[in-house]
Amino acid sequence: MGRLKQRMSLALAGAALLLLAGCAGPYLVDSRVQAFTGLPALPAPPTYRFERLPSQQADPGQTLLESLADPALSKAGLRRDDGAARYSVQVTARTQRVLSPWSDPWDWGWGMGFGRRFHRGHFGFGFSSWDQPWFEREVAVVVRDLPSQKVVFESRAAGDGPLRDSPSVLTAMFEAALQGFPNAPPGVRRVEVPLPQ
Repeated sequence: MGRLKQRMSLALAGAALLLLAGCAGPYLVDSRVQAFTGLPALPAPPTYRFERLPSQQADPGQTLLESLADPALSKAGLRRDDGAARYSVQVTARTQRVLSPWSDPWDWGWGMGFGRRFHRGHFGFGFSSWDQPWFEREVAVVVRDLPSQKVVFESRAAGDGPLRDSPSVLTAMFEAALQGFPNAPPGVRRVEVPLPQ
């Protein structure tokens, strides 16, 4: 009986180590991406400047959003040059906190062994469903050829997850949206981008 307990303890310890080893890897931002392109290849010079909609002109967050998209645009082969741009790039993003898909808004029974949960006016122990963060996010990139004023590339990346760190997640989503630029494959596809460690 003692040896059986010892073997079970070793097996549980081994399983815990495997679980921890799996968690130690980089977090992957999983996005659903759909791109539309009219560029078979990137003509020279691959320079761009940002274009803003009237609603974005006075938005102080737009400058931050453009700085989050810059690394992905550079990785895609584009180079920012406001004075001699061949293309204009418009970027948008949306982040919305929603109810976690793992929480039950009607559950005020026992949860995870910590006692009763707290739900809208009911006292108890544990956490409400809103204490479990979950966010839906979407980014969009539109590239316009300035001489012809034609949109030559449009892409959207959408995803959801528990990470609160919007800037790093949005940077990864812009990279997903631009993966394969300028001739990204048609249709909706899944793109995973690791967050920097």
